[in-house]
Amino acid sequence: MAENRNDLSTAEGIWSLRRLPDMDEAQFNQWQTLLEHRTGMTLSEGRKSFLETNLAIRMREIGCNSYQAYYEKIVSGPDAIVEWATLVDRLTVQETRFFRDPDAFRLVSDYVLTRPREALKKRPLEVWSVGASTGEEPYTLAMVLNECMETLSLKPLYGVTGSDISKPAIDKAKTGRFSARKLIGMDEAMKNRYFHPAERNTVEIVESIRDRVCFTRLNVLDLKKAPMHGMNIIFCQNLLIYFRRWRRREIVKRLAERLAPGGLLVLGQGELTDWQPPGLQRVPSEHVLAWIKRQPDEE
Repeated sequence: MAENRNDLSTAEGIWSLRRLPDMDEAQFNQWQTLLEHRTGMTLSEGRKSFLETNLAIRMREIGCNSYQAYYEKIVSGPDAIVEWATLVDRLTVQETRFFRDPDAFRLVSDYVLTRPREALKKRPLEVWSVGASTGEEPYTLAMVLNECMETLSLKPLYGVTGSDISKPAIDKAKTGRFSARKLIGMDEAMKNRYFHPAERNTVEIVESIRDRVCFTRLNVLDLKKAPMHGMNIIFCQNLLIYFRRWRRREIVKRLAERLAPGGLLVLGQGELTDWQPPGLQRVPSEHVLAWIKRQPDEE
């Protein structure tokens, strides 16, 4: 019996090290179609190796030995929903860090600091981070807003919502705990003010900021159903690059509908070119792609 167990262990070890055959064109097209249909994300031929690598890692973890068998497991297997969520997390969570685009966050700060004080006193600022991943972006926005409120000597009336398609990413974001390397390049005073050391070389964001940020799972293909409305700021960077041009425009139209008049929409540089979203006025900036929603009397 012991020999059989050893044989089984050896076989599993050989499987885990064995390289999968290259994905053929039909298989790649099949996966492309599935990903675009369910997430809107497009994979070019140049990203084939990225897909193969991430599929292979997951397939080895669960002992699946062919792309077709794994595809069928994702589409119609008994644990299809859970497995799909796991795979989406692997394919969509990108490397990010705090204050990743300093110019964009400075624009947000300038926008808040130049708003009428009375408006900031009467109604909380509502901010939405679309494609929030593991939380660095929405927590950065909360820190920026907090600094603005203090500069203006106002109560911290603001809230940030972070949304992402990946449930594991959202669950991680909710913990408010990050590896210390996520803070590389961040201002030391901001580090000391908004983070404190935690176990195993991690840091934890302070409770006053965590309390201002909430997270929800949301696929940007389902923006029609999104409960966010009347947002003052929508921050959507490094997400649209994964979509076809026509779908990017549809997503931006949906986001614009959810902005309050005078609200600010911030995208990533190069994510939307040669097109003017209806009802929005481009913010004059060489370094940030952003628009302000026109007031009704400006239409």
